[in-house]
Amino acid sequence: MNTKNLLLIFTRNPELGKGKTRLAATVGKETALEIYKFLLARTVEITENLDLTKQVYYSETIWDNDIWENSIYQKRVQCGENLGKRMINAFKDGFETGFEKIIIIGSDMFDLSQADIENAFTQLNDNDFVIGPAEDGGYYLLGMKHLETSVFENKDWGTESVLDATLSDLKNKKIKLLEERNDVDVYEDIKDISAFQPFLKNLE
Repeated sequence: MNTKNLLLIFTRNPELGKGKTRLAATVGKETALEIYKFLLARTVEITENLDLTKQVYYSETIWDNDIWENSIYQKRVQCGENLGKRMINAFKDGFETGFEKIIIIGSDMFDLSQADIENAFTQLNDNDFVIGPAEDGGYYLLGMKHLETSVFENKDWGTESVLDATLSDLKNKKIKLLEERNDVDVYEDIKDISAFQPFLKNLE
C-alpha cells in the first residue's frame, strides 16, 4: 500500500430528510434518500480497491456496521462549524500524521471512477494542487501536498463562486485541473441518466 497517500471521503449519514434537500424538493425525501444510498454505494465501488489509506468522515456520527467496511476505511467525524473548517481539520490531521499527498472527494458523484482518483494522485507528482471542477461552479475533488488553508476560507459553500474563488487563492501555484464533471444536487443532474431511472419512474 502507498502509505504516503490519503483519500478523504466526506459523507453525510444517510438519514431521511437530512441530505440532498434540493433533490428532495423534486423527488421527495424517500426517493432522495434512496438515490443518496445509491451514490454512497457507487463511492465505495470506486474507492475500496485504491491502494492507499482511506478515511471516511461522517457528518454526524460514526456508523460501525454500514457499507464502509471497517477493514478498508478508517472512520472519523467531521469537526468544524462550516464546510471549510471541517475540511481544514481533516487535511491538517492527515498532514500531521505524515501523509504527503491528500485528496478529498464527496460522496455524491456518479460520474467518477477509480482511475480518475488514481490519476489525480499521479498529477500531484508534478503539481502542488489538483482540482476537479464541477459543472455547478464548485469542485468534486481537491488535492494538495501541503496544507493551504486559504482555499477553505471566505467561501460561499454550495454556490457557483467556489471554484473561481479557490483558483484565485492559488493563482501563483502549480495547479492541474481535471475534467469537468457533474455532481448530483438537483433533479436536472440525474433526469437523463439511465442508472437513475428506477428511482424516478414514479415521478411521471
